[in-house]
Amino acid sequence: MKKSLIGVVAALMAGQHALAADVYQSAPPAYIEPAPEIQVKEASGWYLRGDVGYSFNKFRGGSFNRAVSASAMEDVSFTSTSQKDSVLFGAGVGYQINNYLRTDLTLDYLSKSKFRGSAPSLESHTSLQAFGLMANAYVDLGTYGRVTPYLGAGIGGAHVKWDTFKTDSGCCEFDGKGSWRFAYALMAGASVDVTCDFKADIGYRFRQIGQGEMFGLNGAAGPGRDKGLTSHEIRLGGRYVFNGCDTAQYMPPADIPVQPAVYK
Repeated sequence: MKKSLIGVVAALMAGQHALAADVYQSAPPAYIEPAPEIQVKEASGWYLRGDVGYSFNKFRGGSFNRAVSASAMEDVSFTSTSQKDSVLFGAGVGYQINNYLRTDLTLDYLSKSKFRGSAPSLESHTSLQAFGLMANAYVDLGTYGRVTPYLGAGIGGAHVKWDTFKTDSGCCEFDGKGSWRFAYALMAGASVDVTCDFKADIGYRFRQIGQGEMFGLNGAAGPGRDKGLTSHEIRLGGRYVFNGCDTAQYMPPADIPVQPAVYK
């Protein structure tokens, strides 16, 4: 009797264990939603720029004609010169071709810079100012966080205007000349992403302006010519990028259906 009862109990327990094994299904692993994928489009589009800066100016030399007799002239060079530094302002419009290449067209104004020149029997003083029109191209060297370093070069022209030359002795004056000259520039700097459509820009520019007229003829002296101007410029500015906030789009992950429970 005891053996029969024990057999019945064992059979019942074995049946319950088998039923539990059929019903039981291990819980699926917890599903963790992946982070949204970021689809970055190739940067391109128009931008406006503005700059202010400080220019360290250097006069490259000059000379003028002077009569030594009724029928002969000699060429006299300035033995010493000094040109003061000046402030510059600029504006332009550009186009971002891709993530690494952009171009722009800029117009700059170089404020008045005082000038003094010494030559045998002539001490004079005046000032000059210049406008520059440059076509520029830049290579962006990759973005590191919010910072994008770049290198660039530009070519164009500059209109240099000399004021009236006055001698220290007060004997005479020479009318200053103005003319367009060839100019080129080399740039280096970095832009910083302030917002998605505005970039701050700090950079250095080396600019060289070609030779041209300084002043006209007056009596036994003139005209005068200069050999050009060189400037080392520190510039701070900003660029507003049209549709700059559209260069990154967030794409939600695809829905993954939950697998139904399987009963064996």
